[in-house]
Amino acid sequence: MAEIPGGTVGLHDARRKVRWSVELEPFELARYPVTEEQLAEMLGESAAHPRRPATGVSWLRAVRFCNAASEWEGLDPAYGVDGEEVTWHVDADGFRLPTEAEWELACRAGSTGAHYGPLQEVAWTAADGLTAPQDIGGRMPNVYGLFDTLGNVWEWCWDLLDPARYGDYRVFRGGGFADDAWSVRASTRRGGAPRTTLEDLGFRVARGGFDGPADAAQGWSAEVDRERADVDGPLPVGWTPLGRR
Repeated sequence: MAEIPGGTVGLHDARRKVRWSVELEPFELARYPVTEEQLAEMLGESAAHPRRPATGVSWLRAVRFCNAASEWEGLDPAYGVDGEEVTWHVDADGFRLPTEAEWELACRAGSTGAHYGPLQEVAWTAADGLTAPQDIGGRMPNVYGLFDTLGNVWEWCWDLLDPARYGDYRVFRGGGFADDAWSVRASTRRGGAPRTTLEDLGFRVARGGFDGPADAAQGWSAEVDRERADVDGPLPVGWTPLGRR
């Protein structure tokens, strides 16, 4: 785990054309995505490619991995799980998924451009002509010592993508080995349903508990999620807001 200092990060929502800044407290973030070997150890299985990022992992499975890893290490689990309903205990010291704001602050590591270094040196992308993720740590890290935050595999975050339009879809960030440079940027957002599995989608774990409200921390707020999900009037075709599915 790397120590990520607190700081301010700017976020944006392209659909709503909104930009805002978030002030974050210090936290920890894994230097690498969770590997096939680490996931297999939790499941009592063998890994075909031990040092590749674990992929084909849904958001819900990533949450359960975090709790299992916390229990293994004697830490307080960060999540309460009831079926597919997940609650973040923001004061817990166990492993968890980073918030979207934490992920972007850590990825940028003080940089202000689309990448924290020349893309061909820091990320595996479509330009490399790959057909699968590569072993972790094969490209240069950022100044916080984080590898593969850009390229190789997308990474799940805690936050909802856009609850007004996509319901319970969760954010993933960073771009993958099959993506063009346009998608492999610190600010690019994508998302999927909590049970979504993709060959270029994995996750890395964070740690850090926070005092204060029980339903808000590190740029995330349950109240704001509810406000974002509230849509007045007729719904555009294809929108599936929370509470109306």
